[in-house]
Amino acid sequence: MIDYLDNLLRHLLMKQVAGLNNEAQVRFQPPNAEWRDYVKNLAVTALNLYLIDLRENRKLRSNERTREITNGLAVDTRAPQRIDCHYLITAWSPSMITPAVEPTIDEHALLYEVAATLMQAQPLAPQAVYDPDPLPAGFPSLIAEAELPINVMPVEGFPKYAEFWGTMGDVHPWKPAIYLMVTLPVGFPKEISGTMVTTRITEYRQSGKPETAETWIQIGGHVLDATIPQPVPVASAWVQLESLTGEPLQTTQTNELGRFTFNKLRPGQYRLRWRAGAFAEPAPRLIEVPSPSGEYDLKFT
Repeated sequence: MIDYLDNLLRHLLMKQVAGLNNEAQVRFQPPNAEWRDYVKNLAVTALNLYLIDLRENRKLRSNERTREITNGLAVDTRAPQRIDCHYLITAWSPSMITPAVEPTIDEHALLYEVAATLMQAQPLAPQAVYDPDPLPAGFPSLIAEAELPINVMPVEGFPKYAEFWGTMGDVHPWKPAIYLMVTLPVGFPKEISGTMVTTRITEYRQSGKPETAETWIQIGGHVLDATIPQPVPVASAWVQLESLTGEPLQTTQTNELGRFTFNKLRPGQYRLRWRAGAFAEPAPRLIEVPSPSGEYDLKFT
């Protein structure tokens, strides 16, 4: 995922910053002596985006889960956690200092353009960055349509900036840098939590008096669009529970997952009717409560 973020940043800067015409000018390796030699050989001003740190963003942590129903199985997906990617962005000129040449002026001009570009790009939207071209092949779906939060030059700055330059070799002047934080989601795989409960049977009775026993049953199912090869749930579908003679007993609507439920039912036979949108209303379905198969799904075919 981070490699796609690197390329996203490179594409944004090359697209918006004048003078960045070649991918070789925007690189991510440590800004050490090897980098200085690289820039000299490149013979053109270059930009170094060094990923200096990774931290979990706990302010955006969520314990929520989303649930899908697939072939009677409940599949849960944890909400993504977030990590902050910390970059230090520095500009480097290959020119030598002479009475007529002051390379730092070019570096400062480039830093200003980069800062302005990043500020204008908040939040970072991959679709907008690559427009009018499509996203690169294999681009992660988790961030394809996302708006990634970014923080350009936070006021507290990078806390260990002096130590950072101290690790880049013996001969390294302190250089100004744009401190950038980009927040990425960390997705989790789907987890099968079990089969859906479609029948719940509750028995009530007075203690010591079995003759007072009463049984109430709750049933649940889904309304599905089965006119396509892979059926999908139908939200806001109207569902009615009827007696065998067609007397309406209970009416409800399916939720966003296409699920409906009826409760406080006596054991016996019932009919279910359902309709939604432009679908033709099917013939009522006869059901047994409780169902021997535990299945009460309704389909438009």
